Parts: sequence; structure tokens; C-alpha cells
Amino acid sequence: MLSATGPLLTVDAGERTTRETVIDDVLEATVGGRATATALAHERIPFDADPFGPENRVYLSTGPLQQSQMSFTGRMNMTGLSPLTDGLVSTNAGGYLSRNFVATGYSVLEVTGESDELLAIHVTDTGVEFEDVPELEGATVPETSDYMSDHHDLGPEHCIAIGPAGENLVRFASVMTFDSRAFGRGGLGAVLGSKNVKCVTFDGDVAPPLEIPNPPEMEIHREAAQSDDRMRRQGTTGGTEFINDNFSLPTRYFEGYEFEDVAAIGGDAVEEKKYTKGACSACAYACKLPTRDEATGVETEGPEFETVYAFGSLQGVGDIVDVMRANELCDTLGMDTISAGVTVAAYLASEGEFGNAALAQDLVEKIATRDGVGEQLAEGVARCHDELGVEDYTVKGVEFAAHDGRVLHGQGLSYAVANRGADHMYASLLSLEYSGQLDPQGTLGKAETLVAEENHNAFRDTGIVCAFGDDYVTDERLETLFDADYAALMEVGARTVQLERHFNNQRGFDRDDDELPYEIPDLEDSITEYYDARGWSEDGLVPESALESLAPATDESRE
Repeated sequence: MLSATGPLLTVDAGERTTRETVIDDVLEATVGGRATATALAHERIPFDADPFGPENRVYLSTGPLQQSQMSFTGRMNMTGLSPLTDGLVSTNAGGYLSRNFVATGYSVLEVTGESDELLAIHVTDTGVEFEDVPELEGATVPETSDYMSDHHDLGPEHCIAIGPAGENLVRFASVMTFDSRAFGRGGLGAVLGSKNVKCVTFDGDVAPPLEIPNPPEMEIHREAAQSDDRMRRQGTTGGTEFINDNFSLPTRYFEGYEFEDVAAIGGDAVEEKKYTKGACSACAYACKLPTRDEATGVETEGPEFETVYAFGSLQGVGDIVDVMRANELCDTLGMDTISAGVTVAAYLASEGEFGNAALAQDLVEKIATRDGVGEQLAEGVARCHDELGVEDYTVKGVEFAAHDGRVLHGQGLSYAVANRGADHMYASLLSLEYSGQLDPQGTLGKAETLVAEENHNAFRDTGIVCAFGDDYVTDERLETLFDADYAALMEVGARTVQLERHFNNQRGFDRDDDELPYEIPDLEDSITEYYDARGWSEDGLVPESALESLAPATDESRE
């Protein structure tokens, strides 16, 4: 089976030491990306760790396809103990970082410890340098990138960075790369902030050769370049009006199911503001959305559909330029647009201020700096909803994505059982329900499909392949690319989900945490079906006998 190559680089930010560990056996068993990082985290992060403590670890990992030039592979994975969910979380981002990371010769970066000073870490193919950067305290993500470019000749494509939100431990702070691409969900930006790590740069010239089968590598690249898919023009916003008109676009903090001003914030409105093409590294699909409003000068990348929902319909805001402003603020300050938007919408609901875009944008800035009411909102909806007097629209502390489980019942089941909560990318039953391949109504009988989708997405985040490439990087092509039967690839995904679940079990997660803030048909029976399909107990616990240790532990990881 094809797998990533290169050692694990461990960086202790507090001790300012580094260590390389050969993990060839781990990579052969886990391939790379999310699966490798999860195996390492399971063995090396103490089960009782504080997400903001020095014992927590953050993993930045690559898959074998990042050693190719194939479309849909300009992505990387990040894994750690989340301050938002209090469990393991993995998130991935596109951009241009992956090839620069691979060029250092490593497969995984592990960051642990806690620096006394604000720190930049420079990883190269010849060593690691630690740099105190007190002048970057409070700096935005672009300001940090500019500093690295000016002082080290390394642009944003070489960098991961946090903004003020990460420094101030906003629980949904993102780690950013290429200024506008986010390792978004789960608050890993706040974990780097707790370690006083402002940014990490990567530069080298020792990318290990890895033969990728061609075909299908060049076939996929050619098909991506020739595609006339609407998503290439409008990104994920292309389905906004369809979803609003036929299913549900949550509106005014989940009070409504459709938004009367959807045309003003949907795909056509976004496309009108698009002024050039945008892509990720080596990708011919070029689905990104560089947008600009000539009248106001507002410029950003996006917004994508989830941001249109979170800062548009959910807040009662019907102007795409206002959504663009909020999107740019979140990127600049380093915050997940979904959690930030939903949290702001909760506040607008509590104050009767739906539609007040200026207030929403002011709140984004206050959250990032924990100024005034921002101190409260920076904790996220699960921790502040009582004070606001609104419903807690989260699962495991994670604010809901747009795809409404009250209408798409299989997706609702997915949110309930997902190890990282209300994240639509954990298992995409939504696409099957939108298309009619799966009846959106009801949950019974969907568990087996849900397990298959979770396993597929876990492997996709392991390879690593962009979600937008599913129509091109088919199951058959995955088998060819990875030189393995599809069932063997899905077993890697299944083990990843299981290790995540077991880690969370050790932190007290069980069936009681697999719940929704609303009712959908037969949820409890469907959760039992899901546990049976996974081979877990009725309480949602992974049997110890089902575990397989894949990664080396550390001397202190279980103390």
C-alpha cells in the first residue's frame, strides 16, 4: 500500500529541542495524513491532558499524494486535542503549503510544550531554528506572513500562522496558511496559542521521490482542467438557492428554514464578485473564489457556502458584501467562520439584532481580542448559550454546519455520532440526501451507509485528497493510486475513527454525548444500529480488545 515517507519531527516549544523518530512502520500501517496523526495522538497525548496545557500535542501531517503533482492533492491534515470539543479533532486545509512541507523531508510535525516567549519555528531540510517574535504579538495573519516574507524570504505558502484569536485562546481559533486557507474546525489555533507558537515555516529541497501510478494521475489532472462543473465558478455557493428552496437553509439562528434574501448571497452573487481564478497547489480544478467589491474595496477569498450560511442567512444578513467583510475578518484574525458566525448569530438572537451586519462584524473583532462581550462569545455557543438565553445549537461543543439535520435526517444522525460533533465533513450523507440517492426522511437503516461514508472520508483525509475530487478520484482510481483493494483502504479509515472514539472514551465520552438539540425520527434506535455496525458497546464504547497499537508512545505520554 502506498504511504507517505519521512520521519516524525517533534518540536518542544518550551525546551526548544527537536527530535526525529523513524515511523516507517506506522506510515505503512496508516498511510499518512489523518490516520497517522490520529495513531500518534492516541499514543502520545495523555488521556487526561488539558487542551491548553503543555502536554497537549498538535500534529501537522501529509499523505503520500502530496509527493505527487496530481490535482486535488494540495492539502494537509492537522490533529490535536480540541479546546472546543475536549476530544480529538482533525481538520485539513488547502493552499500551497503541502509541497513546501514535503520538501523538508518529514512526514509529520509534532509540536508540544509551551514557550515563555512568542515564538516562530523555522523547519528546513537542514534543521530547526527558534525565533522569538515579540513584535508579532497581536499581529494579524497577513501581518505575520509579511514579517516572514520580509525577514526570511518565505511567503504565506511556506507558513502556518495564528492571528489574535489564537493568541487569545478563542476556542474556535483557526490555524491559517496562505493567509486565507484555514485548518478551521475545533480550535487548534488556540492550542498553538497556548503554546505561544505564532507561526511555523517550512522550506527545503529534499522531497523524497515517490512513484504515483499514471494513469490515473494525469487522467485526473486532465479531467479536472476540462471540467465545466459549476463549482469551478461558484465554489460550494453554487447550491445555495437549491438547498434553500428544496431543503433548508437555517435562518435567524435556526428559527427558520429558508431565507428570503438568498439570491443576494448565493452562488450568482458570489460569482459576480469573483475577479480571477484561484487554486491550490498543483490543482487544475481551480475552484477557489478570489472576490472583490469595487464600490467598497472589500476583497477576500470566498465566501464559501458555509460562510454564506453562518454570516448570511443565520444572522438575517442579505448582502454578499457584508458576508465578504465578515469572511475576511475571520481569515485575518484567525477564526473558523462557521463557529464564529453561529456564535455571533446566537448573540444577535439574544439581542433581537438580526440583520445588523455592522454589529456582527464588530463582534468578530471583539471575540478575537476577548474585548467586552467578546470574552463570553470566545468560549463558543455551548459554553455561553445559557447566559445569552438561547438554545445550544451544538454537538459535542461544535457549532452546526449549514446542512440541516432537522430536514436531512441521515445527516442529523451523522452529527450526533461524529467524533468531532456537528461537522458536515465527518460523513457526507448530506450529498446522498440532497441528490435523492438516500431518502432524507428517517434515520433507521442508514447506519451502514454512515459507517461507509465515515470510513471513506477518514481515508480521504489520510491520502490526502480534496473532497471536491470525489467525482474524479473514484474508488477504482484510489485502488490504483494506493496499490490496494478498496476494502483495505477503508479499513485504514475505520481504524482511524475507532482510535478517535477510544481516545474520547478515555476522556469520558459515551452515548450521552451522541445527542442532538432537536428531535428526529428513531434517533436512539439508529444510534444503536450505528454502534452495532461499528462493533461498539450499547454505551458507545470501543472494546479494548478491538484496539491495535500502531504508534510509539513517549515516556511521559501516559503519566
